[in-house]
Amino acid sequence: MNKKVEEISEEEEISKSQIKREAEALKEIGRQLVALNAKQLAQIPASDTLMEGIKVAHKIATKHEALRRQYQYIGKVLRTEDMEKITAKLDILNDNNRKRTHAIAHLELLTEQLIELGDPKVNDTLEMYPQLERQKLRQLIRQANKEKKLEKPAKTAKELFVYLKTNCL
Repeated sequence: MNKKVEEISEEEEISKSQIKREAEALKEIGRQLVALNAKQLAQIPASDTLMEGIKVAHKIATKHEALRRQYQYIGKVLRTEDMEKITAKLDILNDNNRKRTHAIAHLELLTEQLIELGDPKVNDTLEMYPQLERQKLRQLIRQANKEKKLEKPAKTAKELFVYLKTNCL
């Protein structure tokens, strides 16, 4: 009889608000999963049921009310999943995205600095990224400066950025 009372008191400790917060947290994880691309989704350790729910969410992305209900369903399915593994993998993927975004921002800044500062910055850049070709860099920078003076579109500056991105990331 005491065990029954203890079980009831433990269940009562979890309030309705807490249950709602937990359900909302699962829906948020579901939203993050739906936002992943196919390559990233393949890395998530999830059941076929969850993956099917995510595929349906991708199909109904423009139907707001249906998508809201689908997120609820995904949250419900997530209750039966191994959340530690899923959240750990999501954290790794999110961290990789942040690192890549930071690296791209760095390369954009480097592109601007190379065009503005010229040869001194080329030397610094070649020390940081020895795999780059000095002649190619100088040629792209010279052409980008020419376009800038003639107020033409920054086609070569974009080429320079793509060159840096291809060889430095």
